[in-house]
Amino acid sequence: MFEFMHGILKDKEPSRAVVETNQVGYRLAIPLNTYTRLPAIGQNIFLYLSQVVREDAHILYAFLEKQERDLFETLITISGVGPKTALAIIGHMDLSSFQHAITAADTRILSKIPGIGKKTAERLVIEMRDKLGQVHPMKKNSLTDAPSIGSLLTDAVSALMNLGYHPADAQKAVQTVQGETKEPLDLSKLITLALNKIR
Repeated sequence: MFEFMHGILKDKEPSRAVVETNQVGYRLAIPLNTYTRLPAIGQNIFLYLSQVVREDAHILYAFLEKQERDLFETLITISGVGPKTALAIIGHMDLSSFQHAITAADTRILSKIPGIGKKTAERLVIEMRDKLGQVHPMKKNSLTDAPSIGSLLTDAVSALMNLGYHPADAQKAVQTVQGETKEPLDLSKLITLALNKIR
């Protein structure tokens, strides 16, 4: 069983990354939010791993945060939620937003995640309530989960999704604006700039 990997990022795409360690290149499946936070190619990287063994494939899934990896492993224990769906959930919602959606039984926001229908969203709410204790909150010094920045990004992505934009497009636009802007932004300004990126 693999726990983590430390190596050099050799290639990256929205759904996968290639990391070289000890002269071996590993192809890793990643969620979208991990892709948006990856360093430049050629830089060192540390990732938490989860291995899923199937009859036709052995796949390594990689995450920047241990809590994301733990959530992934909890999600795939739920009936009807496979690795692809679990990866979509983590890629489109940060941990605090997901926990809030489960606690509030917000099946509407869960259903906006690609691959999640109404029945799956309802099953997630029911089954994850008892399992959320297994996943500890992200560290407060984590950039994407810090109260001042993480909640702002999450609110902006949610607002764009409510306007009808695809979750992946919304998150990419918000992350792009946040990465390009040096000065602090309020929510309305962030949404406006993100809309320009989508259009």
